[in-house]
Amino acid sequence: MTTPDSDRPARRKSRKVMVGNVAVGGDAPISIQSMTNTLTSDAHATSAQVSALAVAGADIVRVSCPDEESTAALKSIVYESPVPLVADIHFHYRRAIEAAEAGAACLRINPGNIGSAERVSEVVKAARDHGCSMRIGVNAGSLEKHLLEKHGGPTADAMVESALDHARILEDNDFRDFKISVKASNVPLAVGAYRGLAAACDYPLHLGITEAGGLIGGTVKSAVGLGMLLWEGIGDTVRVSLATDPVKEPQVGWEILKSLNLRQRGVNIIACPSCARQQFNVTETVGELEQRLAHIDVPMTVSIIGCVVNGPGEAMMTDIGLTGGGKGNHLVYISGGADHKVSSGDIVEHIVDLVEARAAALRVEAPEHADAAQ
Repeated sequence: MTTPDSDRPARRKSRKVMVGNVAVGGDAPISIQSMTNTLTSDAHATSAQVSALAVAGADIVRVSCPDEESTAALKSIVYESPVPLVADIHFHYRRAIEAAEAGAACLRINPGNIGSAERVSEVVKAARDHGCSMRIGVNAGSLEKHLLEKHGGPTADAMVESALDHARILEDNDFRDFKISVKASNVPLAVGAYRGLAAACDYPLHLGITEAGGLIGGTVKSAVGLGMLLWEGIGDTVRVSLATDPVKEPQVGWEILKSLNLRQRGVNIIACPSCARQQFNVTETVGELEQRLAHIDVPMTVSIIGCVVNGPGEAMMTDIGLTGGGKGNHLVYISGGADHKVSSGDIVEHIVDLVEARAAALRVEAPEHADAAQ
């Protein structure tokens, strides 16, 4: 029997690089990234946001290092961080060297933009000496003038050529511990660029739809663009870029990976949109459960269905299920089987108790479930 996953193209073969203790590329699970929006020079605020992003599911966090004050603060931020940090560098090669010395796990840098070959060589030496990998970050909004003239604008081919030009500079320095991104705010442009780059090299690819917009618009653009590429087997690490609380970014990233069965983490709530048949307030219940269960990282599925039309069928395919019943009594399913009833006023507390108990049991029975599934 053909399953949905069996129809997915094989994952693109890429070399593996390390970002601290997180592997990117090769057979490593697709990692999720985000970025702080605090002033990096404010070590306390930045460390707090890094920790919040890690709790939300970020495997890797990027911090901007535009000035000497930022790289000076980076050492203590690295020390406090529960995840590897990427230092975002633009133009100034000294900031890259300082970030490597401060303990950054990766440098986000375009080697063609930092000056002479000698400066590039100094940055590569610092990265090599301190165990840093790199990310070449091409953006449609900041392509080199000669490529814009050659290609008639920011095209996918222009972005791929820019990426390969930057890669060649690192290769000429015998440095290959890097990944590449070719981001655009235009979804078809970004998808085309990533497809072209995937065919042109074997470096791991960092996926992103840059400057995607606010929570709703940015989530839709990212889900469409990243979803297309990930389904095709393209992509080794992802960052969802949203003009909102950065903590939302890894949450959306996880939902994209979960929807494609690429990784699993936390509670996947399956819920009906509600209608006149609902026997309890589905929308309100789901909203409360999402907040109350956000701390659970053990993968499991919970179905919250308002009536008996689809409720039993969905419940049979989930770890914990709830189907709306008459007279304020609703049927709870455990591991696909009808188990007991719960009254309307007790739904949220009861489901939270069941999920937390199941998560605790899974951690004891199989500690690997405490981490996100690959």
